[in-house]
Amino acid sequence: MSTALPPWLESQPTQGPQVPPDWPAYRAYQPAHPDRLTRFFDRLATRSPAWLAPLAVLACMGGAVGYTLLTDPTRAEAGAEPTCLLKYVTGFVCPGCGGTRAAWFLLHGDLPAAARHHAVFVFAVPFLLYMYLSWAGRKLFGWRIRQLTISPAVMITFMAVWGVWSILRNLPWAPFTAFYV
Repeated sequence: MSTALPPWLESQPTQGPQVPPDWPAYRAYQPAHPDRLTRFFDRLATRSPAWLAPLAVLACMGGAVGYTLLTDPTRAEAGAEPTCLLKYVTGFVCPGCGGTRAAWFLLHGDLPAAARHHAVFVFAVPFLLYMYLSWAGRKLFGWRIRQLTISPAVMITFMAVWGVWSILRNLPWAPFTAFYV
């Protein structure tokens, strides 16, 4: 019995698992080669300091908070920019509608008004802040704050509640009209 490999297997690159000799060539695993942009960002990520990612996320959150405080979305008129395109065209409240106003009310300490505009957002904010602080604390200072792990079942439940709430807030009958913003 010969131990020589067939010609199609000899020409394959040695990286990746080898296929049995009796398999056709198309069944051989060919590792994907990343494109130029992916290679650039991979190099950038490996060379970046550990504090850059938490700082970038903090800068984005700071920009969102600054925008919310400067624009005062509670006084914006119906056609004022920026507006929710879905609500402007159809009259329906989208799943995110009221989130900026809820953030504005949260930043001013008015929890009931914030929950009136977007209850799901108000519920999620403490969890999102905790997740950011535990991640950033571990990255920057090596803190051992317990990470919040979200199982797929919890995420699916949250998305289902958000979807049902988004539908209920568009129904034109009482008591659902109280959800309309």
